[in-house]
Amino acid sequence: MAIIVNKQCNTFTLQTKNSTYQMKVDKYGVLLHCYYGEKTDNTDKSLLYYHADRGFSGNIYEAAKLDDRTYSLDSLSQEYSGFGIGDYRITALRTKNADGSQATQLRYVGYCIQKGKYTIDGLPAVYADDTQSETLIIQLQDIYTGLEVSLYYGVLEQLDIITRAVKITNKSTTDITLQKAASCHIDWEYSDFDFISFYGRHSMEQNIQRTKIHHGIQSIGSIRGISSHQYNPFVMLCESNANETMGSCYGFSFVYSGEFSIEIEKDQIDRTRLICGIHSDNFEWTLHSNDTLFLPEVIMTHSQYGTGGVSRNLHKVIREHICRGIWKNKRRPILINSWEAAYFDFTGETLVNIAKEASKLGIELFVMDDGWFGKRQDDNSGLGDWFANEKKLGCTLKELSKRITAQGIQFGIWIEPESISQDSDLYRAHPEWAVQIPQRKPCFSRNQLILDFSRKDVQDYIIQVISDLITDASVSYIKWDFNRAICDKFSCLLPPERQGEFSHRYILGLYRVLEKLTTKFTEVLFESCGGGGARFDTGMLYYTPQIWGSDNTDAIERLSIQYGASFGYPISVMGTHVSAVPNHQTARVTPLSTRACMAMSGTFGYELDIAKLTDTEKQQIKKHIAAFQKYYALIQYGDYYRISTPLEGSCTIWEFVNTDGTEALVNAVYHHVQANATPVRAKVYGLKDTQMYQLSLNEYFTEQCPQKQLPYGFRSGELISGASLRQVGFVIPSAIIDFQSWQIYIKQC
Repeated sequence: MAIIVNKQCNTFTLQTKNSTYQMKVDKYGVLLHCYYGEKTDNTDKSLLYYHADRGFSGNIYEAAKLDDRTYSLDSLSQEYSGFGIGDYRITALRTKNADGSQATQLRYVGYCIQKGKYTIDGLPAVYADDTQSETLIIQLQDIYTGLEVSLYYGVLEQLDIITRAVKITNKSTTDITLQKAASCHIDWEYSDFDFISFYGRHSMEQNIQRTKIHHGIQSIGSIRGISSHQYNPFVMLCESNANETMGSCYGFSFVYSGEFSIEIEKDQIDRTRLICGIHSDNFEWTLHSNDTLFLPEVIMTHSQYGTGGVSRNLHKVIREHICRGIWKNKRRPILINSWEAAYFDFTGETLVNIAKEASKLGIELFVMDDGWFGKRQDDNSGLGDWFANEKKLGCTLKELSKRITAQGIQFGIWIEPESISQDSDLYRAHPEWAVQIPQRKPCFSRNQLILDFSRKDVQDYIIQVISDLITDASVSYIKWDFNRAICDKFSCLLPPERQGEFSHRYILGLYRVLEKLTTKFTEVLFESCGGGGARFDTGMLYYTPQIWGSDNTDAIERLSIQYGASFGYPISVMGTHVSAVPNHQTARVTPLSTRACMAMSGTFGYELDIAKLTDTEKQQIKKHIAAFQKYYALIQYGDYYRISTPLEGSCTIWEFVNTDGTEALVNAVYHHVQANATPVRAKVYGLKDTQMYQLSLNEYFTEQCPQKQLPYGFRSGELISGASLRQVGFVIPSAIIDFQSWQIYIKQC
């Protein structure tokens, strides 16, 4: 049983396959947090905690009347904290009440248990049926204002996943304004943690940083209107000695695509608190009497098997219980995107020729990127005018689609529907639809503004325009891009006192548009993009089963970008392409086999001018495509292991292994060639100790080596036990050329 209620002790215990989560209602009606970690029994863990009189940490009225100076909200582990009532740490909920006060004093009211997983109207969330999950709902209420807070817990027992969400209802007769409303609050009684987060910038996303938690507040977040290149809405907390394969680790993924904040505080008595939710800097939400606000979800998981254990838990729940529709399990087409092949400089004939040559190589989908619509010749105009530039293309969009699909390849398009150019027919017709503050000059980025997706008329317009495009041109793929952060936040339809609701209403509007389109056009594959990885979040994956990982297509740079992303996201959702060399972002020259190796660790595609390839390179591409198709299930659905890091050493190594441990694929990319190099060893995980396995080198990786020279020291075909591969490992073939890559297939005999 996943949810255990002990009415005698007033405890609620959530049990997954390998973890336990517990909370308790104390004698004053405060909901305390007792435990989250390695699986244990359901006895009352709060009995193990020590309470003392802490100077300047006040006591709630009920405790003070009993002269209990050891009871202070400032030093208790709580389940959902309120601001202004004696807890001076970061808190989950801050309100402005009708009398102007900001105090929120929550007390336990009741609970209920439901079969299956709760849903959130208008927001993405983990889904699961009645056999896979249970839901616990705990009701709290402010005893003075009547504000009701319902804490939702979804338990997916077999996946070691617990989800958190919060619903807030104003049960009073006066308005209450939410100034901060977090989705997840968790306290630990100890503080020997490292905080792992992922930072970056455009074209250099998902850099991992691991810092010791110190006294005070550490935080990441975004006030950019999007989850952002700068910080990803996923973090880990780990014991200081934890590594990739061992040690207690926690993962927290915010299922949201807008502004967020994740705060960590180590308090005066060395306890740790984590708060995760919508960023409060741009947030205010007024609840009239009986109004309700449901906050976005947080996915939590714990593993004793290090950061890798947390990652695999999250990979599985995202693949199976976030991604939806036919593309969740259907093989994605191998695509070619026109951007780096032609940029804005193309005609319809150019595109048809690219599609024709791509089809000959086994590529299955052609994607027409930016520049096909309106008067778009560069990035200064045209956004919003989603009709084909027939003069440029030489035909209608429908005719172009027919010409391309006649080559035996599917047709897809790039769009940026949330943006608008001032130089566009749409702006001239509806300037009020652009996000900008009246009587102020707007801030431009790429000479574009943002459409006000908080408006239903804008949402309806975009739904209709894109529906018409898909239907008219038989579009089978949409790349949904977003190329600037949002500022000048203001909506003409919101009154002045409710402008703080704009950012969240924008995301709700975006989700409504995506829900309508993805459920109407179930056969269309949608890929999200935010100038690369600015919207690489679990919320978008609910609507689009893949996200373009980065505008940086350099294979060596992608080592660290995809490495960082893999901590919180499965390989199957990462948009990855083989690009031309010298690379357009870094000018680096890497072997075609290495570019393919990196792109295979994702959705796999191409972004180059095929006409400039040699016949030898074209033959290699055919072999790479055949290999990806051969190993597709292993790569997309297998368990993922980070064997070595791109941040140190001479070689990055990663592994895919199927769930029954009968086969694995080990990939390795050398950072550079070394003279008299030391051997690089890979320990292989997920196999069966008692079974024998055979290693074979995918020899198309030697085709760019001098005289197809085989690597020194690798002996293909010998039988090795699963235990030996795990405990001792094998030596990766040496690097023969710069940025050498290898792919080793391991199969049970």
